[in-house]
Amino acid sequence: MSTITNAVTWFEVGTDRPVETERFYADVFGWAFVDEGTPEAPYRSVESSPEGSIQGGVRATGGVGPNYAVFYVQVADVAETCRQVEAAGGKVLAPVTTTPGGLTLTHLADPAGNRFGVFASPSADA
Repeated sequence: MSTITNAVTWFEVGTDRPVETERFYADVFGWAFVDEGTPEAPYRSVESSPEGSIQGGVRATGGVGPNYAVFYVQVADVAETCRQVEAAGGKVLAPVTTTPGGLTLTHLADPAGNRFGVFASPSADA
């Protein structure tokens, strides 16, 4: 991923019907998907997006929690962004998580309750 910060650079669709959801986006937009998750945490990224488009993927929720679509803002420091969000009246909705590959992320809410995510690439946290 690029080192751009404070820009929307990723989206995610969480669904309890991942096969149907992927078929929908393939039929409507011609998207193809590639496995990037694990058997315990299935995740399939859009294989190729049009130039200038943000990247994204589909997460199988296994029926745990609601279905959702969320955008992610790439930031330099997830913990600092969480502090700024809370100071501005927003909320941290999930614990900050670091993936095995070093990506740090969380979900937040603005003061009106709109959900969004932030992440920092391993190089941004180094």
